[in-house]
Order: sequence, then C-alpha cells, then structure tokens
Amino acid sequence: MPRPPELRVLIADDEAPARELLKEFCQHHPDLIVVGEASHGLMTVKLAQELQPQLLLLDVQMPKLNGFEVLELLDQQQGVIFTTAHDQYAVRAFEVNAVDYLLKPITQGRFDAALAKVRSHTGVPRGFDFRALVAASRPVGVYAERLVIKDGARIELLSVQELDYARAQGDYVELVSGKKSWLKEQTLQDLETSLDPARFVRVHRSFILNGERLARLEPMSKDSKVAILKTGAQVPVSQTGMQKLAHWLTQLGP
Repeated sequence: MPRPPELRVLIADDEAPARELLKEFCQHHPDLIVVGEASHGLMTVKLAQELQPQLLLLDVQMPKLNGFEVLELLDQQQGVIFTTAHDQYAVRAFEVNAVDYLLKPITQGRFDAALAKVRSHTGVPRGFDFRALVAASRPVGVYAERLVIKDGARIELLSVQELDYARAQGDYVELVSGKKSWLKEQTLQDLETSLDPARFVRVHRSFILNGERLARLEPMSKDSKVAILKTGAQVPVSQTGMQKLAHWLTQLGP
C-alpha cells in the first residue's frame, strides 16, 4: 500500500498541553510534519502565511482571533481539522457542513479517524464553504461583535458599533466608520446575515445602515430618500429600504 503524501501541519491552540497532545498524535503518522505551533489567532495567521502548511489543527476558541476569524484571513488552500471544547452550535455546524473536527478531550483514535476523513477523497485536505460554516455555528439571536479586515499586511478589527454603513462593491463591501473606510472581500448579503437587525437596516440593495447613526431623512426623488448620518455622510434609501427603515424605527418605541 503506497505511503500517503507528506502533509505540513500547523497546530493552533492557546493551551500548551493541548498543543503537546496534538504533536504526540501527529508523531504516530510519519507523513505528518509539524512545521509550527501558534498560541493565539494572530500568530496562527502569521505562521500560516510564512510556513504554508497544508493542514491546520485549529482551535475554535482562541484569544485575539478565534478559529473562524483566522480562516477568514487565509487563502483557504489549507485543509482544516477544528478542535473545540463542547460547543453545541459549533459541533452542529461542523456536522451539517461535513467539516472534520475533534471534540475535546481528544483521543488518538478520534484523531486518526479525522485524519483519514480528511484524506478520504483525494489524499489531501479538502476545502469547504467557511462562510456557511460560520453562519451555522452562530447561536440564534447572536450576531457578530466585530469585523476582521485584511488591509495589505495589516489586520484590522472593527467593532460593529463603530460601523456607520456598508456599501456593496462587486465581490467586496466597503465598510465606513467616520472618515475611514476599508474594503473587505465579502458580499453585502453575507455581511447582512452577520449583523444584528436590531441595529442595522438594509436600506438599499447596495447599502446597509447603522440605524443609530441616522440623523434625518430627506427626499431624493419621487420613490426614494437619502439618509443623512450624524457624520454628515449620505446613504441612499430605496422605496423598499424606506419600508424596512420605517419598521425598524417603530421597534425603537416612544
């Protein structure tokens, strides 16, 4: 039987004993070459870019960036086996999306099975739709608290509270906060599902508005208006968007 191709492995977990255990498991597979270890999310991104591993053993709960935010910043060419303590939403998302995962405490047998599953189709790690995975892993009624933006070599973390509005720009969204703006590789639809509807309103097919930034509305044409923000910025509001905004305003109460 031919030996499996070598896989360069990066282990990411904020707990040293967990990293040591995963290294021990890897040693039972001569084809696994552990090229690095990371103790938090930012380090994981840095090492993944430098070392180009073919497989990530990635903890979901890590400081600075969690496992899902790490994936958002990578080129997604790496295969992934998630590790997590008991988290019903994450585990459900993994199972629905057929993603390989290890539920702590991890055993050698369970590790071997996950590795075999990764290789089962092509002999190399397989990809998946991580945005669908992130959406499925979010508990009902829980929304993003920050947005992760890759700006060249820099990583920006933008609190959703600081977001004034977002505008569709092809396969990107422009995120605007005061006089600053960033482009993020994401559709406006994906962004909308991650934002709290109690705060954010899709006022136009190309715009999402932070309702708390609204100062006033002015007419723009017969069927549309323009939202004037507290910063002075202007956001178009379509007829359908006006209906959504009116409904949002009624939810605020007197």
